[in-house]
Amino acid sequence: MGSMHTGLEETEGGFERMAAYFAERAANNIGMIITGGIAPNEESSSGGAMMSSDEEAEKHRMVTSAVHNADPDVKICMQILHPGPLAYTPNAVAPSAVKSRIAPFVPNELDKAGINKQIDDHVRCAVMAKQAGYDGVEIIGSAGYLISTFLVQKTNLREDEYGGSYENRMRFALEIVEQTRAAVGEDFILIFRIAAMDMLEGGMSWDEIVTLGKALEKAGVTIISTHFTWHESAVPTIATMVPRAAFTSVTGRLRKEVNVPVITSNRINMPDIAEQVLERGDADLVSMARPLLADSAFMRKAVEGREDEINTCIACNQACLDHTFSGKLTSCLVNPRACHETLLNYLPAEQAKKIAVVGGGPAGLAYATIAAERGHAVTLFEASSEIGGQFNLAKTIPGKEEFYETVRYFNRMIEVHGIDLRLNTPATAASLKAEDFDDIIIATGIKPRTPDIEGIDHPKVASYIDVITGKKTVGKKVAIIGAGGIGFDVCELISHSGPSGAVDRDVFAAEWGVDFENHPRGGVTGVEPKVAKADREITLLQRKESRVGAGLGKTTGWTHRITLARRGVNMVNGVEYVKIDDDGLHILQNGQPEVMEADTIIICAGQDPLRDTYDALIAEGLKPELVGGAYEAKELDAKAAINQASHMAAVV
Repeated sequence: MGSMHTGLEETEGGFERMAAYFAERAANNIGMIITGGIAPNEESSSGGAMMSSDEEAEKHRMVTSAVHNADPDVKICMQILHPGPLAYTPNAVAPSAVKSRIAPFVPNELDKAGINKQIDDHVRCAVMAKQAGYDGVEIIGSAGYLISTFLVQKTNLREDEYGGSYENRMRFALEIVEQTRAAVGEDFILIFRIAAMDMLEGGMSWDEIVTLGKALEKAGVTIISTHFTWHESAVPTIATMVPRAAFTSVTGRLRKEVNVPVITSNRINMPDIAEQVLERGDADLVSMARPLLADSAFMRKAVEGREDEINTCIACNQACLDHTFSGKLTSCLVNPRACHETLLNYLPAEQAKKIAVVGGGPAGLAYATIAAERGHAVTLFEASSEIGGQFNLAKTIPGKEEFYETVRYFNRMIEVHGIDLRLNTPATAASLKAEDFDDIIIATGIKPRTPDIEGIDHPKVASYIDVITGKKTVGKKVAIIGAGGIGFDVCELISHSGPSGAVDRDVFAAEWGVDFENHPRGGVTGVEPKVAKADREITLLQRKESRVGAGLGKTTGWTHRITLARRGVNMVNGVEYVKIDDDGLHILQNGQPEVMEADTIIICAGQDPLRDTYDALIAEGLKPELVGGAYEAKELDAKAAINQASHMAAVV
């Protein structure tokens, strides 16, 4: 289980919650756990979790004891994370005063005494981790954090023994490892995480990575863990648009150069993918972080041959990394229990009920499967021929193919928990009354909002649903009204040609300018992205004055903006829509009238709750409950829908 900061590290009562979170996974066949990052000193903590005193170390014993009690064979290692120039504090430090483009402060350049202090603090942190009951530590030397900035020439401008030649730039990392090994002894796991491909122009060369790997082995590491980015890299490595196991071949090359075990990671989300990685010889160990948020029993299900019951991570990042980088508590879109194990549990129902769930979208599926798991008799009504709701639209968008996995999971849970699924069956007041249900849950979702624009019924106009499902032909000049998540999805769909990069590594590499074969510096230096221009003229419009796409997810929004810009999509903000006619879309921009020629105008202007069934039941004197988009439809928000449905079903 790879490192992932959750926010529990800083939350009140967080150690109790971390203990439950890690122990649940330890009890389900995980081999080793690496915690979220813990800072070794004040200048690295940014007010977050830190281990620099006996008192702080003692708190962690609750976590290590819980893991070892769950399974004595499971190893748990604490990640020591010094963010260096990425620390949110004016006391941030670095080898040189080089500001990261994503950091708020110019870091303070370390003098020799400062370097010695940082080394000593890493060592002390590792010693305290051992004192706290950890089996080892992972020292992170990648991602644009402190150690990695010593390694890369563009962030290390020093002229002393810690700068200049690569031998000097490695010195800081190696002294940390050597001194840590001497302090903790030989029986303590010491992992070092390196950026095996940092995705930076002018980043580390392949020869430098191999040299570092061999030097780390000699310095005393137990395991080398490979990472594939810096946070300021312009190449996505964790989004759903990234192919599964896209970077493991890089680990495989390094594995041939060193004699210690090597860990690989990134977009490995199902057992068969992990097995393929191991069979190819790409790694000795496979690390998964988000997949074990999505399903704490991932490995137990794999061991027992129940892979089809795994709740697969879809790499959406909406409830995990987007939360982490926004200072919110981490969880999981498809599993709201993640990091809430002491607060949200699906215990056997005290009294079994007969429950009708109307609507087989995300909210209805979550409610139905959890209620049935708890022992209720659940009938699920779905008016269409398949379950999935809005997920069935999402899975057809290039780069979002992982949504097929969630639909597969819910189909299997319907079987496992004995739910009476009735497809092609609209629920009516009469039919629901006739079966005398104890509870009726309305999860009918949303309907696209129709904006009040003159000419909105013009033949040029299409709803996003009709475009995604192929019911409406899209012309060569397209205007898209609404630049939220669905507007970007539609834009991705109609601007895309050829295979999806999410399922074809060569396509992904070409689109993002990555050279896996020759491995230039950073894997990207001198490599131009090759993105096919859209075969139609597309303009994406929004009313808001803010940057188009500003409301998208923090960890993935930038990738969508870059992709569409490279395809030639025009993005326009601050627009007032006037009317639609044969000439096209009439708008006001900066107060000036303009007519946009368009043969297709696609409406992505938000959603309204779909409550026709609910209203009919109320009129008949029934007392249904609303959940998901039918309850509130500010956005297409599966995260909120599944979370609400899960909490409701947990107490019914």
